[in-house]
Parts: sequence; structure tokens; C-alpha cells
Amino acid sequence: MLVSVVIPTCNRRVLVREAVASACAQRGAEFEVVVVDDGSTDGTAAALEEEFGADIRLFSTPNRGVAAARNLGVAASRGELIAFLDSDDLWLPGKLAAQIAFLAAHPEAEICQTEEIWIRNGVRVNPCAHHRKRSGDIFEPSLRLCLVSPSAVILRRELFERAGGFDERLPVCEDYDLWLRIARDTRVWLIDQPLIIKRGGHADQLSRRFWGMDRFRVAALTRLLEQGELTPGQRQATLSVLTDKCAILAKGAARRGRHAEAEAYRLLPDRFTSTSSFARGSSPGLNDGKPAEAGWVSDQPDSSGFLSFSRGLEATAVLRDSRD
Repeated sequence: MLVSVVIPTCNRRVLVREAVASACAQRGAEFEVVVVDDGSTDGTAAALEEEFGADIRLFSTPNRGVAAARNLGVAASRGELIAFLDSDDLWLPGKLAAQIAFLAAHPEAEICQTEEIWIRNGVRVNPCAHHRKRSGDIFEPSLRLCLVSPSAVILRRELFERAGGFDERLPVCEDYDLWLRIARDTRVWLIDQPLIIKRGGHADQLSRRFWGMDRFRVAALTRLLEQGELTPGQRQATLSVLTDKCAILAKGAARRGRHAEAEAYRLLPDRFTSTSSFARGSSPGLNDGKPAEAGWVSDQPDSSGFLSFSRGLEATAVLRDSRD
């Protein structure tokens, strides 16, 4: 069974070469490596072509963000299974073989991930307890923070397409959004063996470029509630987490003098206090492969510098950088 390994990258000429090498070194699996150079200006594409040549399939595009790069890689790929590898991470030997063996032994499984080793600024660190990965029904534990690592995942193409792929309107937290949409209906299995290395601490990490990451998680939670595809228990848990995150964002906005934004966050959970219009099945989900039209955060600032949810939240935070 062919596995398509999708690696998005932007201006990480050194790191991505190491990531690609770790993918190409996998044994015991039939795979292709698809690299999407998302608008690099540091010679990434030329370096990859020189080092790997025909061992990879390389696509160069204008910069559109990691979600679009991953989606393009999947669309261009040919495998029945899809695996992602971030350009700053590494796979350990046997990663793909272990996951293929797991899926072969569990044909009902559609997605699984492995444990991981964390390296920060060259030093191994232990993840906090709240980052501990779960196996099976992970929807509710994943609401507060992302518990699925793209570099650790392998999933069946049919599942990816059924879920609708990554939302290209989210500049960050696009993985949190997709894994929640998948975990809503699908068990996510864990191979309790560290088979990837997550490297962090470098200056170009997306989590450092965008302040207030919970703004984008709130967008994902809002869309989940608007779609009406949650069970009553899932809906209650989602609304509880949304309420907590909105309270924190409202407090922060008020402290910065952005009172309209603070009020919008305070009022947002009230939109979902009635269950009548949000019962399971009352709104379209993503099974048609199309992105939802409501409850998202745009990655494009408008002339006033504001982001908005398409219904109800009309004055949320601008995509400000750290200078703000």
C-alpha cells in the first residue's frame, strides 16, 4: 500500500533537508515523498533538487500558508495512505513501517499517530502532563489544546477527503481544527512508541509569529458548534471550552483597551445556549468536502485591521504581530 509523505516548507532550507532525509531513509514501506515549497526565498527548492533529485516530488508555489501547502501536497499525491512531516521535525527509523503494520492489523482504524520526542533549542525536554497523548475517543481531551501532531499521523486518504482537509483560512491552529473535525466521529489511535522528533525553539515557528493562538481555536470551536454535527455530550464540552477561552480573550482585549472586541468575545458563547437550532444533523458538516461558510477567522486583514467571524462576532482581534 503506497504512503504519500507530504512535507510543507517555507524558508527552512537546512531544516527541511534533514526532515526529507529522515523520510527517505524509511524502510519496510512503499512510499513517495511530496515536498511543497510554499514561497521560499532562501533557495530551498534548488537545495532539495540538488540533494534529492528524483527521490522526491517537489512543487513550488506562491506563499499561501501551511494549510494550503498540505492540501496541495495531498491533492498531488497518489497514495492510499497520507502521512505528514513538518519541515522542522524528524522521523525515526521504522516510523512508517510501524504505522502500516498497525493499520493492517486493525482494518477498522482510519488514523493513528505515534509518541514523540521533544527537542527545544537542542535540548531534550519532557512534555507536560496535559500534553499527554490519548488513544481512541480523543475529542473532548483535544478541545483545550491540540493532542495530535501532524508529523506523527498517518491516515487513510478517504478520511482526509471526507473531513474536507485543512482549512486554508486559518494561518495557525489549522491542525487543531482538522483533528477535532476528525475526532468528532473517528477514533484516533496511538502507537505508544516515540517514532518522531519534534524540534522547537527556532524563531520562525508559527506559534511565535501569531499572538493569542486561542483566537484561532475559538474560530474552530465556533464552527464545530455552528455545523450542528456534535452529540449532546460533545456539544456541551465544546461550549464549555469555548466559554473559558472567550473569557480569557475578553479579559485580555479589555486590558488592552479593545472594548468592542472584548464584548464580542463575552457574547459569543451566548449564541449557542439554545440547543434547538444546533441539534446533531441540523446543519451541514464537512462530508461534502467544502469548507464551512461561518465561524472562521480569516488570515487576511481588512483595511481596518480586523478579523471577523462571519456571523455574530464582528470585532475580533486583528492579526497583529509581536510589536502590538
